[in-house]
Amino acid sequence: MEKKKRVLPQTSTNVVPMQMDATFFFEKAVQSLDRYHYDKALKYFRRAAEYEPENPVNHCNLAGLLSEMGNYEESNRILQHVLDQIDPAMTECYFYMANNFANMENYESAEKAIVHYLENDPTGQFLEESEEMMELLRLELDRPAKLTTIKSREGLFEHDRARSMLEEGKFSEAVRLLETIIRNHPDFMAARNNLALAYYYMGHFDRSVQMIREVLELEPGNLHALCNLAIFYQHFGDHEKLAGLLDMLRKTYPFHQDHVFKLATTMGILSEHDKAYRLFKRLLKTGEAGPDPCLFHYAAVAAYNTGRWDEAERLWRQAEKNDPGSDIPRFYLNILNKRRDGDTKAQVSYHYHLPFEEQLRGMERKEGGLPDHLKKDPLVRSSFFWALRHGDTDTKLQVIQAFGLIADDEVKDALTEFILEPEEDDYLKKMAVFVLRSIGVKDPLPAVLEGRSTTVAPSPHSPSLPVWDRKWQLVMELAQREMARRYDIVQQYDLQTLWVEYLTRVFPAVPKIAKVEGWAAALEYWIARMHRRPVSFQETADRYGVSVATVSKNAKLIDEACGLREKMDSIFRKFSGLEAPS
Repeated sequence: MEKKKRVLPQTSTNVVPMQMDATFFFEKAVQSLDRYHYDKALKYFRRAAEYEPENPVNHCNLAGLLSEMGNYEESNRILQHVLDQIDPAMTECYFYMANNFANMENYESAEKAIVHYLENDPTGQFLEESEEMMELLRLELDRPAKLTTIKSREGLFEHDRARSMLEEGKFSEAVRLLETIIRNHPDFMAARNNLALAYYYMGHFDRSVQMIREVLELEPGNLHALCNLAIFYQHFGDHEKLAGLLDMLRKTYPFHQDHVFKLATTMGILSEHDKAYRLFKRLLKTGEAGPDPCLFHYAAVAAYNTGRWDEAERLWRQAEKNDPGSDIPRFYLNILNKRRDGDTKAQVSYHYHLPFEEQLRGMERKEGGLPDHLKKDPLVRSSFFWALRHGDTDTKLQVIQAFGLIADDEVKDALTEFILEPEEDDYLKKMAVFVLRSIGVKDPLPAVLEGRSTTVAPSPHSPSLPVWDRKWQLVMELAQREMARRYDIVQQYDLQTLWVEYLTRVFPAVPKIAKVEGWAAALEYWIARMHRRPVSFQETADRYGVSVATVSKNAKLIDEACGLREKMDSIFRKFSGLEAPS
């Protein structure tokens, strides 16, 4: 019989080869720490660092445990090795080193390390702990640390400053700062929204819309951007796109107070006054508004526009109580009374300022022009920027005059940009140049005049005047100085124009100017006549301290060269059909 072969069963094993790598030793170290076996944990962390010497985390774990065990010097040696040899960008090592130095009571070195951490760490992972340490070091060293900036808060600090600039009406400065913030922090949505607003306030609609679209591409549900976009759809008359967005906003019930306020003001601007009224009332009920007269005004406008006139009066009375020195609540209470009397044209604005036309009328009524509080009011300033870009010619001329009274860097930026606009009227641009000169801009100014780019020199040269004599300048300056308190900027500009025209017409045979006062008096005489102000040779002679004969002689020379009497007669006949008085 054939012997059967015995088949041996296949052997199988469940033994998994041990992976002796950095992860293995890290896990063993953590297990040891859980059992408070610090010596074993230290051994395993060292092995993990040996297996992956280029991994800074392994070294930091080892340094952390050494610090926990009180071996601060060796811990700092390892942390310095990480910074010097492995990853100089691992700024949290400075935070760990600062803690070690503080535990060694080496407070000077701790301060140096924590300042370096705060000034160079972009994430702010240990920001709160660092601020606590800074307070401790201040007490120990009896002085504040020399901290120049906190890198992880750079955007926030700068953004707060930009918001303050917007609130102060410094739109150009805010734009520059916000543009810098966005270059450094592209995902900073609040900065982008505020930049869109700054563009909007300045009348740069295209730039504002582009910024809003960028926000919505990055964050489609951003409520501030959606509200701004809805306002732009209304501005450009895009009713189809506005309808869909407006339907969504009607159904939106935000939780955060700033979102409630943004939606409320937006719905008011979009004439959704009932929704706006309910949102403003919600804000008032929370009590967070405090004595803010603006919010009471917004709620009053919404009440007015929904026919709740008694409620509107109550709210405007409250705004008046909270802002007793302001004309604004009284102005709108007066409108409310007109509406009750049947004046259906009495419109009101959600903006807490007087309408632009009323502001200009106020300037004309008040001695000295624009009051200081209006010069600083951001909404007033915004209305000026808007009017300069989008108003009619007369309004733009009034704005340019107002800018001469405000006379700050924002005005200089706006007018410098204005004179470069090819489609703007040349007379308005020359007025803007005059205002820039009158508020201290002495540099040559690039401009577009008569359809071509040019540079306006500091002195009021005419193309036909190859020189500008010092005596000519003294005449003009004296006349402008004397007229500044009694004549507006348009009339002062006309004085300069008349003087340049006269010199151009008689050049090179310009009479010798022995007494600048006599010529300045003659110029003022003709400007007063041109603007139909009562004037006499005697009056101007007395004001400038010269004889009547001198003023009369110089006035006659100016008239002969420029034909002023003939021009005025022609204008008078054109508009009145009568002869001009002699």
